[in-house]
Amino acid sequence: MTDILTLTAVDQAARIAAKTLSAEDLMQATLARISQVNSKVNAIVSLRDADEVMSQARAADAQSPKGPLHGVPIAIKDLAHAKGLPTSMGSPAFAGQVAEADDLHVARLRAAGAIVIAKTNTPEFGLGSHTYNPVHGATLNPYDPSLTCGGSSGGAAVALATGMLSIADGSDMMGSLRNPAGWNNVYGMRPSWGRVPPVPEGDAYLHQLSTNGPMARCPADLALQLDVMSGPDPRTPNPMPYEAMGTVTPLVKGKRIGWLGDWGAALPYEDGILDVCSGALDVLAGQGAEVETLPAPFSRDALWQSWVTLRAWFNAASLAPLMDNPQTRGQLKPEAIWEAETGQALSATDVHQASVIRSDWYRRAVGLFDTYDALAVPTAQVWPFPVDQTWPREVAGVAMDTYHRWMECVIPVSLIGLPAIAVPAGFGTGGLPMGVQLIGRHGGDRALLDLAEAYHRATLWPDKHPPKLED
Repeated sequence: MTDILTLTAVDQAARIAAKTLSAEDLMQATLARISQVNSKVNAIVSLRDADEVMSQARAADAQSPKGPLHGVPIAIKDLAHAKGLPTSMGSPAFAGQVAEADDLHVARLRAAGAIVIAKTNTPEFGLGSHTYNPVHGATLNPYDPSLTCGGSSGGAAVALATGMLSIADGSDMMGSLRNPAGWNNVYGMRPSWGRVPPVPEGDAYLHQLSTNGPMARCPADLALQLDVMSGPDPRTPNPMPYEAMGTVTPLVKGKRIGWLGDWGAALPYEDGILDVCSGALDVLAGQGAEVETLPAPFSRDALWQSWVTLRAWFNAASLAPLMDNPQTRGQLKPEAIWEAETGQALSATDVHQASVIRSDWYRRAVGLFDTYDALAVPTAQVWPFPVDQTWPREVAGVAMDTYHRWMECVIPVSLIGLPAIAVPAGFGTGGLPMGVQLIGRHGGDRALLDLAEAYHRATLWPDKHPPKLED
């Protein structure tokens, strides 16, 4: 990998603006890196014509900087629309569909000067934390290509880990920015709900579970991209006022962190995960943070029931047109059909009761943040599993009753829209990476970035232990 590809996006953009690095050279190096390693991991899909993107890079060099990402290449997760590129969503029902316009966050990235060069792979409709689909195939873990990379922002995480991109966008309903970040030794940030507005179409009130967010190899690059993606849009209600993340500052001394681990022995984990993540918190403790192990602050069963109900309700609505069409219904994977049928069977009372549980958990979480600056939980309950396995049927001897039950550790964040940053926690005895979620109060995104920056400077995991695909 060339030296300019190891630079942060902050440095790449600054050098392009200062004319000490050309966008053309950066693009040429990026395309060369994709050519060198993408065939081994299948992270980048729908790559644009090389002559087109090189021409766009040369045009960027001839212009004054448009914004903070001027000349920086980026690929967009294949659940989002990027004008002129296919949006398959990993489904045969949409294969070949070309976007006529950018989604809101993609338009903001372009306006900031980023050059969209491709899409990144994702599971079908983003369902399940395992990036495979019948359109583009499976994305492989660069630390062991026989294993999954996670998902649903799996292609983005692998592209970052292998040096094909310096920044990438992603989305997160059930850990989709956090789980693949942990399994690929990079950073993924789920922002506070409302900081990055959703696409201004369809329902704007009821289905508040998912959000777009940034991925990168360092917190400074998360902040850079989040600044670009953030800000209210007049077409969406209940906006979060714009707050610039700016330059991150390592702030950890005196911070109180609540370690939730296995949620009071309620959640099963494979061997070694809790130890690796606890070791990551020891790094923060060594910098002056106070880390305290907490009992379960809320019923695990209640959280799960609320989550399954609200998620299925959302998915039933979004999948309804495909379920109603016999031709497209036959193209859906079993997990998508299960989500839709589960959601269709719900009553209004079921949904209301699930939302009451969510509200109770939010109020309890607010109380936790009166005492703690951040909470911490692993990014996954299992290590990366074989790529030919659709999902883990058991965790530490405990049977999983749904295709996503093994991801239960991410739902306390997702259910109530808290900000969370997945930071690399280190490696297990098998040489595989794991991550830990640092979770903040709603609106506390900047404080989380500062905490993550302190951790990053002390560990530098993505720099010290990148995958070795050239071997």
